[in-house]
Amino acid sequence: MEWRKYYLDVILVPLGFVISVGYHAWLWHKVRTQPHSTIIGINATAHRFWVSAMIKDNEKKNILAVQTLRNMIMGSTLMATTSILLCSSLAAVISSTYSVKKPLNDTIYGAHGEFMVALKYVTLFTLFLFSFLCHSLSIRFINQLNILINTPRDPEISGTITFDYISEVLERGFLLNTVGNRLFYAALPILLWIFGPVLVFPFSIMLVSVLYNLDFVSRSDGSRSDLKSGRKRGDVHDNNICRDCV
Repeated sequence: MEWRKYYLDVILVPLGFVISVGYHAWLWHKVRTQPHSTIIGINATAHRFWVSAMIKDNEKKNILAVQTLRNMIMGSTLMATTSILLCSSLAAVISSTYSVKKPLNDTIYGAHGEFMVALKYVTLFTLFLFSFLCHSLSIRFINQLNILINTPRDPEISGTITFDYISEVLERGFLLNTVGNRLFYAALPILLWIFGPVLVFPFSIMLVSVLYNLDFVSRSDGSRSDLKSGRKRGDVHDNNICRDCV
């Protein structure tokens, strides 16, 4: 009898979770091996060119750099605020004096026990909390970048504040922002889990399909360019940028 109550939760929810985790593991592999086939890899290259342009002509573009970074901070701040507000709301529901399973008694499918309902809320709380943490750290790195990118090119400190270091700070900020967003997206299927496990699996597939179309570059000829040679040319060009900027 107990298995009949829990089997949909035990099968569909972990399966949707595995699909999401498997997709992001594959995406990470593609970013590391074929960066120019993904939006994340192309953006990483664009970030290095942007940092190079800001450093080379800092006297004219310092305001533009600060405004661009401010817009990035505003986006991370919005997501961090949303995540922590949802965490506070879920904490209030979990710690409330009435039973959190009461609104779910009429659910057709899935388990309605106190443990299962508490697990749903705690999982949501954890995802939103880590999303808030990632966005907060992203804001920290981008705030540091505001100062670093406008630091004068003093020969005494040029060996410390290099082009590579500034680019690395920017990439860490963007990486944390991306991870925070993906954790926020991962919480959406779990949010539907409150109303039953049947919705979790199809929504996870739909979410992965949407993310795939947003993460990968589609070429008109349907082929992947010579990524290895392109990456080698990009590395040489990046090294030239580094020598020019330091």
